[in-house]
Amino acid sequence: MADGNEKRGRLTSLVGTVVRSGGDKTAVVDVITTKKHVVYNRSINRRVRYIVHDSKNQCAAGDKALIYASKPVSKTKRWRVGKIVEKAPAVSGEGAEG
Repeated sequence: MADGNEKRGRLTSLVGTVVRSGGDKTAVVDVITTKKHVVYNRSINRRVRYIVHDSKNQCAAGDKALIYASKPVSKTKRWRVGKIVEKAPAVSGEGAEG
């Protein structure tokens, strides 16, 4: 990972979709996990939004990012961006046609 965190042992990491990257060095990542219900045997999706420290401002909305737990950066930021797994497709032609 970035920042030399390889030596700390096993890190908690998740992959999610970047929802928003409006603030400076901050992004919001939406992580969806799926698990089976114990009694009803149905799939349950759980969505959690994490506020993530993005030191290089590399995230854009729609990207898939690998995030990992870190020591607190601010009041709400406890996660950092490891790397961008998949970039969002570029949208061309912003405006109504015709």
